[in-house]
Amino acid sequence: MALTEHQVIDALRPVIDPELHLSIVDLDMVRRVEIDGGLVAVTVALTVPGCPLRDEITRRVTAALETLDGVREVSVELTAMTPDELNAVRAKLAARAGGGRDPEAWESSAHGNGHSHAQPLGHEEGRPNPFGAGSRTRVIGISSGKGGVGKSSVTVNLAVTLTRAGHDVGLLDADVYGFSVPGMLGVDIEPRVVDDKMLPAEAHGVRCISMGFFVEEDQPVIWRGPMLHKALEQFLVDVDWGDPEFLLIDMPPGTGDVALSMAQYLPTSEVYVVTTPQPAARRVAQRSAYMAKKINLPLRGVIENMSWLVAPDGSHQPIFGEGGGAQLASELGVPLLGQIPLDPALRVGGDEGRPICATDPESATAQAFSRVAEALVARGRSRFFHPDLTLG
Repeated sequence: MALTEHQVIDALRPVIDPELHLSIVDLDMVRRVEIDGGLVAVTVALTVPGCPLRDEITRRVTAALETLDGVREVSVELTAMTPDELNAVRAKLAARAGGGRDPEAWESSAHGNGHSHAQPLGHEEGRPNPFGAGSRTRVIGISSGKGGVGKSSVTVNLAVTLTRAGHDVGLLDADVYGFSVPGMLGVDIEPRVVDDKMLPAEAHGVRCISMGFFVEEDQPVIWRGPMLHKALEQFLVDVDWGDPEFLLIDMPPGTGDVALSMAQYLPTSEVYVVTTPQPAARRVAQRSAYMAKKINLPLRGVIENMSWLVAPDGSHQPIFGEGGGAQLASELGVPLLGQIPLDPALRVGGDEGRPICATDPESATAQAFSRVAEALVARGRSRFFHPDLTLG
């Protein structure tokens, strides 16, 4: 049966513009579809001719069309929108955000207007919290009692795994003093501003925001609690996250101010604790877990990292001992979601910005992350808020 234009459009509908986070079909970016046997040629209109993500858009379009039966070759031509077409895109973005923005401000910022470093935006009084009680997003805090247990590696690879499973995922790097998410994800494009909102950077399908975008790599962040509180507020409220299914938060180690801010701003959030197998790490992680319970953040599970090293003969070598994750989960009355091997490829992938769950999804380590992700999804939301329900 011959391929039709309708099938091509349907295949392109899931292709998301990497900065505007809407389907290129819904944004009317697909202009021409020509089918000649196994050759499919499409024209895509960009918001600006010099869009810095043109190569990424071409890659996404090509990958989507190559999955169609009978397609042997894909040709993508890029063009630019007219002023009237840009106005239509502005209207779609304004409708998505609830309206009330100045459309003229959009023109100079959409898809980039230079290479200046993005700056955090000031919070306006009364701006709604997109992750309040009525949000559909599951907010997942990934915590640890101390540094060095691989919490950020776990968070990044878990986010990538959820995305590969078809979920819409955002990642907030709230480890303000020890930010590492942009480097681990391999993000090479900074967040950009559209009207009065910041668009998260994206890599491997995961949208992310981090303090790492706003300070130099070797610059220390010396802030007291109120400034941390304000930073988290801005990362939640002044960023256009869209409507993700999951927002993963890479929390700082320990029991400090960010957890208190989460309890205030994110009423539906839940916490998972990362530990390593040895008793010392378990005891410190236990303090972090008790802190979450004290400030009314539901503790949902434990993830054990660096559980064993796979020897050349295939045997498991428990370099850091064993049983700590299971013991901690038992003491806290929550499940152990899974155990992640001590894999050098996991460390190398983090250093190079190539998460193992994206580059080698069939590896034993990536499969371990898949099991953790499946367990997390199966747990469901921790609590629901119904504004119409009151107690007499």
